[in-house]
Amino acid sequence: MANDDSGAATHTKMLRPAKRETTARRTRRRRDPEGTREAIIGAAREVLARDGKEGLSVAQVAQRAGVNRGTAYQHFQTREQLIEATADWVSRTLYRAAFGDPEVARDQPVETIDMEALTEHITDFAMENPELSRIWLFELLSSRRPASDPFWQQYWSNLEKFSKTDLAQPNIDTEAAAVLILGGTFLWPVWARAHARSAKERQELAERFSREVLRLCLHGTVRPEKFPEIDAHVSKKGRSKRSER
Repeated sequence: MANDDSGAATHTKMLRPAKRETTARRTRRRRDPEGTREAIIGAAREVLARDGKEGLSVAQVAQRAGVNRGTAYQHFQTREQLIEATADWVSRTLYRAAFGDPEVARDQPVETIDMEALTEHITDFAMENPELSRIWLFELLSSRRPASDPFWQQYWSNLEKFSKTDLAQPNIDTEAAAVLILGGTFLWPVWARAHARSAKERQELAERFSREVLRLCLHGTVRPEKFPEIDAHVSKKGRSKRSER
């Protein structure tokens, strides 16, 4: 019987390493690099929304995401990479808020786009995500490759297509118009934050801004017949710009 007990003990000892090996394999299987990356980007968004770019560091984001610094640095070596990844998230999220499903939006005729709803969706997004929206905007404006930004590419290309329809005023500089509208949209929350004391007042300010953007698109701010020299100058420049394309 003693021999039997000894054999059982030996058999148990032989099994233990295999158990540890199985546990290790399970741990490896549970690793989720993509999930970790998303958690890090999510933490970066929270830090950026609260503290802005100046308050961002990979170490701080790692702590907030609940991962060690070494893991965070495997995904993002610099704070600039974190900002770039956050800007990409903003662009893609804004795209869906404004245009819906990318597979559908890419092929939608510009004549069928609801201009009022589009303006409201973009303004609401800017009001709800003021700091992140401004970070995205400045990343876009300073980029040498703005066409790589999903939202900008869709927004600008829609405006460019629209300018060639009989629904549009002649001689629109679509790039300048897009920057003017988006710049105002994503800076308006700065004004709203200083002047609104409640969620209701912020919503009223968002609605005011949307209406004014639509009014400017429909009518402009001055009557061209009252300023013939300026009208002639602008029209001439617009025709020249279009002929260069």
